[in-house]
Amino acid sequence: MNIQIFGKPKCFDTKKAERYFKERRIKYQYIDLKKYGISRGELTSVLRSVKLEDLIDEKHPDAPLLRYLAHNEAKVEKLLEDPTLIKTPIVRNGKQATVGSQPEVWKTWE
Repeated sequence: MNIQIFGKPKCFDTKKAERYFKERRIKYQYIDLKKYGISRGELTSVLRSVKLEDLIDEKHPDAPLLRYLAHNEAKVEKLLEDPTLIKTPIVRNGKQATVGSQPEVWKTWE
């Protein structure tokens, strides 16, 4: 298992994801989205498992504007420009990915 957790420092669900893997002694790599962002390749990989609409953080003030962009490619560009628009945590295990706290899915990865 090669777990990556993309999160924001003050995100409650990100902390829950980290706790889930720590309690099971599963090593993971934490990537701070605010500090480092997410690469196009990583985002493309996540989008193979998750719908683009599910990646948008509804609580972000610019979320409604992002929804009105016509093309998905424009939405992806905006997410790459401003990773704080991404709902967290994104948890990746190879080619699989989840958004938000989803321990029921993570359990199937063990």
